[in-house]
Amino acid sequence: MGLPRNPCWFIPLFLFILTILELTPLSQSATDYTTLVYKGCAKQALSDPTGVYSQALSSLFGTLISQSSKSKFFKTTSGNGQTTITGLFQCRGDLSNVDCYNCVSKLPILIDKLCSKVIAARIQLFGCYMLYEVSGFVQISGMEMLYKSCSGKNVGGAGFEERRDTALTSLEDGVSSGNGFYTTSYEAVYVLGQCEGDVGASDCVECVKSAVQRAQVECGSSIGGQIYLHKCFIGYSYYPNGVPKRSSSGSFSSPSSSGNNYFSLWPGPNTGKTVAIILGGAAGVGFLVICLLFARGLLKKKDGKQENMFLF
Repeated sequence: MGLPRNPCWFIPLFLFILTILELTPLSQSATDYTTLVYKGCAKQALSDPTGVYSQALSSLFGTLISQSSKSKFFKTTSGNGQTTITGLFQCRGDLSNVDCYNCVSKLPILIDKLCSKVIAARIQLFGCYMLYEVSGFVQISGMEMLYKSCSGKNVGGAGFEERRDTALTSLEDGVSSGNGFYTTSYEAVYVLGQCEGDVGASDCVECVKSAVQRAQVECGSSIGGQIYLHKCFIGYSYYPNGVPKRSSSGSFSSPSSSGNNYFSLWPGPNTGKTVAIILGGAAGVGFLVICLLFARGLLKKKDGKQENMFLF
């Protein structure tokens, strides 16, 4: 049984393939909410011969995970007396409840993997963090810097630092009126700031102000940076072709220049449709090649029959 003589038999199949490519969701290649930013593990191991701390931790993690589907911040305790463990989680203010839950649900496993059993631990992902500490753990200042990250690339030309500083300064007023979370942009500089959920408005402003000052000193003319203090964090990112916009569906669109070339505060654009278009184009080229080869084969076969007619 041979193939149909009409090469256009492939058109319905080709259209079907394009439909599948358009409708099939593809994974994101850019920064994900669950990307690890830093870990903080106490040096002192948790002595737990009876397993009472393990039970308290398990109960604590279960409560935090369950709350992450309906809240961006939650703090609670588990255990009794000397075995009391305090813990909390917080998600970025621009995450959906589903994203928050997916992010937080990964943290207990990472805490166990990266810190093992210690008296206190904190794991920061791109979109959320979780911490716990055993009763009696020494407290640190809310202004204590836990982690910093500055892009290795610097912006050439004058005026960038002034634009960045203007954008960063706006965070101080923004977090006070935005319930501890605020994002804005100014002349291609996107900035974000967030305070821990139980920090008061005035303390939040002071924390963000301190983080902004550290970013200016620590990161200099870097095109992007993040500063994590104990009770707040801020970040900025420079997009020379324009700050990405959030679509109505909650996904992100990217400027013409790939955001991966810059220090990005965004979780990354959904590249699925772009990839589908590329694959669809490739399928179209393949379809054209097949049709040409098919037609060429038919012509050769026809020519062969004509030659045979002259031989007899």
